[in-house]
Amino acid sequence: MQINDVVIIGAGPAGLSAAIQCRENDLRVTVLDEFPKPGGRLLGQLHQEPTGEWWNGIEETKILVDKAEKLNTDIRCGVSVHHIEKLEDHFVVHTNKKNFPAKNILIATGAAETAAPIPGWTLPGVMSIGAAQVMTNVHRVSVGEKGIVVGVNVLSAAIARELQLAGIDLHSMALPARNAVSEDQANPRLVMERLVRIAHLAPSAFIKFGSKFAKFKFVQNIALQFFPKGGVKMWDMPIHLRKAIKEINGTDKVESVTMVDVTVDGDIIRGTEETIPVDFVCIAGGLYPLAELAAVVGVPFQYSEELGGHVPIHNEAMETSMKGIYVAGNITGIESAKVAREQGAVAGLSIVKNTLQNATVDGKLKVAINNVKATREAATIQFHPRIEEGREKVTTAFNQLT
Repeated sequence: MQINDVVIIGAGPAGLSAAIQCRENDLRVTVLDEFPKPGGRLLGQLHQEPTGEWWNGIEETKILVDKAEKLNTDIRCGVSVHHIEKLEDHFVVHTNKKNFPAKNILIATGAAETAAPIPGWTLPGVMSIGAAQVMTNVHRVSVGEKGIVVGVNVLSAAIARELQLAGIDLHSMALPARNAVSEDQANPRLVMERLVRIAHLAPSAFIKFGSKFAKFKFVQNIALQFFPKGGVKMWDMPIHLRKAIKEINGTDKVESVTMVDVTVDGDIIRGTEETIPVDFVCIAGGLYPLAELAAVVGVPFQYSEELGGHVPIHNEAMETSMKGIYVAGNITGIESAKVAREQGAVAGLSIVKNTLQNATVDGKLKVAINNVKATREAATIQFHPRIEEGREKVTTAFNQLT
């Protein structure tokens, strides 16, 4: 039985980029992904950069896949990985198809969504914002006639715009009503702080100008006190920070939502209930690293709020403290697809260096690590504040382990 030099779990930007680096150095590579085609979350992405250029995830995927295929990379889709077994001198990746032995494993499984539960959220027509993105941009299926987005954050703002570009009518974006799970998403003060970081993307020059002052707490407090009842419009869609969705209504499917006014602390103001007719609801609770496979094989973890949750402890070269296990992409912290792509290149070069004991790769590896930092610094959107601080903490934890 032939043992792969590396099995890469995840055919998104990180996994594909790593595979290209490995194949360029003639390593035996197998890439596995449970989705029917490669690309990961790239496939659903479509947005305009501040420069005016369009970021088209499908086209970016095509570039990576074409390059990987020219290098005869073994990419297998529709394969679900459920276990990684560590043996004495190699690993075995267990899937729903067959087992894949490998000297090295790159886990590039990306992120998963957190949905904020609301009464009525099990009705047909309720979906995560990410599911709406995939249905719209990947499968070209309309999610409904008129809907509403519950949850105001970087992810929901970006995808709401994508839905609009596809001709889908959105009533507005509003907060979820406060409960034990949605505390952070239902707090107007916390949401305001996060929105300041993406105000530069707003089409309104007035909003962009105001965002320069909104970084100050006292300005945020004033803004919340006098937040317009009709919301602040972005792309002609009202964004509400003083309104929340209390309930999703319907018998056999979504028919409406109950919207209520809330205080600056997120408390419901009684007697303000309003019924909004919609036929679909997108819930946006944010993203967290999809890291279960790293936990299964025994990689140590650290919780980092700055990175979106529990992340495998790793260094700048994408190596974990478990020899032969590497990580890249959103499993290491929630960032953009561009950062994930650059991290994949780093992981691929690290695998090449350690497998072939090739010191000539050092220069390329240093350049690739610097590319990650440069891409991060130039990122239009940051999903979490203090990303650099979170990265430094994880690197410190790695150094303490090794």
